[in-house]
Order: sequence, then structure tokens, then C-alpha cells
Amino acid sequence: MNAQPIRSLAGFSVQRDGRCAMMRSLPEETAVAIVCNGGTQAVMMATPADLEDFAIGFALSEGFVESLDEIEAFEMAEHEAGIEARIWLTGGRAAALNERRRAMAGPVGCGLCGIESLEQAMRPLPKLSPGGPALTHAEVEHAVEALQAHQPLHDQTRAVHAAGFLLPGKGIVAAREDVGRHNALDKLIGAMARRGLDPSAGAFVLTSRVSVDMVQKAVIASCPILIAASGPTVHALKLAEEAGLTLAAFARGGGFDLYTHPQRIHPGVFDVA
Repeated sequence: MNAQPIRSLAGFSVQRDGRCAMMRSLPEETAVAIVCNGGTQAVMMATPADLEDFAIGFALSEGFVESLDEIEAFEMAEHEAGIEARIWLTGGRAAALNERRRAMAGPVGCGLCGIESLEQAMRPLPKLSPGGPALTHAEVEHAVEALQAHQPLHDQTRAVHAAGFLLPGKGIVAAREDVGRHNALDKLIGAMARRGLDPSAGAFVLTSRVSVDMVQKAVIASCPILIAASGPTVHALKLAEEAGLTLAAFARGGGFDLYTHPQRIHPGVFDVA
């Protein structure tokens, strides 16, 4: 793939003591079409990196497939206008796409652009089991800080989001970055599926706010805990409560807000032996 996630561009740094020429590393933003069996399902502005993870994670989080076994092949095609990330599904899953089709074309800040019906946007979510992993207060409090060690694109550009997977007692074991917060989460979900990591065993950690689509993606992936650097929307909290998702927000060294299903977060230290 020729597209690069970062470009170095010239500009001027203007400070109180004057102005000087400078070079700045900036993230690339490319139109990426998610194509399933020849039909375009979404067009998202995304960072052109880890696009196989992106396509697979998007297919999983949007319910196009339920497992990797339903994806027969993947390929990419670069065009002047952008990149096609093509996945080929088994016969049964390909037919199911006609029942719920997304045709998104919008900015990275919106994960619901272009949906053809409001019912599809607010699709019902499965109910998560009340059990699952347990995290300590310290693990939640420092989760976003721990994710920083897995953000090389952010270190170079200061302009991308990240999503990570936190395992109790082990820290961040997987992470992905993108200019779009929901794209980063889709990439993470895809990467975990390819590595055989079970989302139900830990928590998703986000550098962003928590909107409806982020809750939907976490629940569809069967991840029971969502930890974010910023706040949730009211409707996101409603969905998290109904689905059995533990949601912690404003996790920025020194504490966090715990909104829903707090039984998975405890003050003590757990024996992980």
C-alpha cells in the first residue's frame, strides 16, 4: 500500500518572541470504502493504516459477520480518490447484508452519518452477562495513561485517537490508532479477532468521549467494560445501563467517574495467580 499514515509538512511556528519556519508531522486522512462482496457498505475518512483490522472490525461491530470464519478473503485497492478495503463473505452472511445496510459518507466525528433509517441507528443490543472480569480502582484510574505507551502516531502528530484492550493484571495488550475515534475502536476489534483475543475478558480503553456508537460497538463485541478519557452522552449511558455495560469516564490520573454496573470495579488488589 502506497498511502502513508503520516506526512511531514512545512509551516511557521508563531510564538511571543517571533516566527520561524518549521516542519510538522501530521496524520493523513483518506477516504476508505468498506466493500463487502462487491457492494460498498460505508465510506469513512480514516488513517490509512491497519486497514485489514479496520474492515474486519467494522464488519464485526456492525453485525455483518459474527466471526472470522464468515470472512473468506480480504484485499485492498488504491484509487486516486481513496482506498477500497474489500472483504468477501460466505454466502449466508452476504445475503444478510441486504437487511441492514449502512451507506456512510461523513466526517470522522460522526459514526452514524448516512444511515438509511433511524431504526438501524438505534438497533437493539444484546444483554451482557452480569459477571465477567474485575478491575481494581488503580487499573481503571491509570488505564488511559497506560494506553499512551501504545500511541506512536499520537506521539508524532498529537492529532489521532486510540483504543486499547486492557486485561486485568496484565495492562494494555492491544491498541490501534486513527483520526476517527470509532475507526480506532473498529481497528482494535479487528486486530483482536485476528489475534484470538477475547473481548469479554477485559476492558476497552478510549482516548475519546463515549457516544452511542462506541457503546454499541463495545456491546456487540461482548466487551463488558468501557473506560474513556472524556465523558459520555446521556443516551450512551442509557444504552450502557440497559445492555449491562460497565462505563467509567473521565479516567485521567487521580480518579474516574463510574456510571453503570459498578460491580466489575473494586477498590482492592486481586490475586491473578
